[in-house]
Amino acid sequence: MPISGFPEWLPAQRIIEQSVIDRIRSTFELYGFAPLETRSVEPLDTLLSKGETSKEVYLLHRLQATDDAPSDDQLGLHFDLTVPFARYVVENAGKLVFPFRRYQIQKVWRGERPQEGRYREFLQADIDVVNRDNLPFHYDTEMPLVIGDALSGLPIPAARIQVNNRKVCEGFYRGLGLTDTDQVLRTVDKLDKIGPSRVADLLVETAGATPAQAAACLDLAAISAEDASFVDAVRKLGVGDPLLDEGLEELVRVVETAREHAPGLVVAELKIARGLDYYTGTVYETQLRGYERFGSICSGGRYDNLASSGKDRFPGVGISIGVSRMLGLLFGQQALGVSRSVPTCVLVALPHEDQRVACDRIAASLRRRGIPTEVAPTAAKFGKQIQYADRRGIPYVWFPGGSPDSGGPSSDEVKDIRSGEQVTADAAAWAPPAADLHPVVAGA
Repeated sequence: MPISGFPEWLPAQRIIEQSVIDRIRSTFELYGFAPLETRSVEPLDTLLSKGETSKEVYLLHRLQATDDAPSDDQLGLHFDLTVPFARYVVENAGKLVFPFRRYQIQKVWRGERPQEGRYREFLQADIDVVNRDNLPFHYDTEMPLVIGDALSGLPIPAARIQVNNRKVCEGFYRGLGLTDTDQVLRTVDKLDKIGPSRVADLLVETAGATPAQAAACLDLAAISAEDASFVDAVRKLGVGDPLLDEGLEELVRVVETAREHAPGLVVAELKIARGLDYYTGTVYETQLRGYERFGSICSGGRYDNLASSGKDRFPGVGISIGVSRMLGLLFGQQALGVSRSVPTCVLVALPHEDQRVACDRIAASLRRRGIPTEVAPTAAKFGKQIQYADRRGIPYVWFPGGSPDSGGPSSDEVKDIRSGEQVTADAAAWAPPAADLHPVVAGA
């Protein structure tokens, strides 16, 4: 029986997922990111030190442990790919060339309540850049451009990347006189979930804010702009702080760079905070147009203090596409389809069982030239073999020696079962149109 929160796609959906992964991976590599895969488990103290995640971590246990075996009780499945990446960088710093650009496409696990587009086991696709000691800010401006390229090449609704800078928020809160800025950030991050009234109440209850300070925090969170005009909107609130000034300057660079290279992709949204404690500057969240009610499908940010070893510090910036989350939402709305649910392009018909070896040779010849091919499972009547191909979405049927109704010489023939067109063909030379070679993913 199904287990809630652990999706298992149907073959057609899995083909779509693999196509999406291929597009994302190729885009990441075009930007020079190198592939990496880290282990699935991390020490529990590492996982629990990175934000409000203690309720979401899955522990690793053996069913039967022996007294002389080391305990696995302090190992947990990773809940994101940034924390294990930071650990990997520290452990392998002597072998890496900095700045180090990597991508990771792996499963992660979170013990949260499953709902549409939100799972306990899901696939993420991350990119990060880390450097030793200091990371130039221009990498913060690059992240949205990479994601914009990756997503724009997919048959999905247009993406809109919301950006903010935690220095803006923290500086503003300090300027208001609020000291527990981390608590304020975590509370404001719940704005879309619980609404402004409840956020204001929580700021008073948990962050020591006065009603006037809470209202000012909400005023800041309400600011949104596609250009640098958000700076004037913040200034009109009458709050000053050096960290606020620094954050506004950085946020302007991200927004203006995106406006030049990808107009309409990025918007400054000052309510974005991100709940994980390790973010220190730029933060990103991404929504699909028409799916805003479901929240972000791609997020990340700058982290200056996540990875360190002795005197060495490795600041970084990264962003992660929630592949399973994005696809789950689109599948739920029947917004993605594929031309067929199998990779097979050609079914070689089987006239008689004693001709299987000859049919296998035809299939092998087609495969050598990159044409996905299978041989019919049984030597049924050709009409039934055509029906079998049709049910599976296979566009072509190959008849060794021609079909009985062709009336011509005993040469091979291939039939497009969609149009009914049938032609003489040579397995060493024939090829289908490029559009038929592999399943094609398209939006609904």
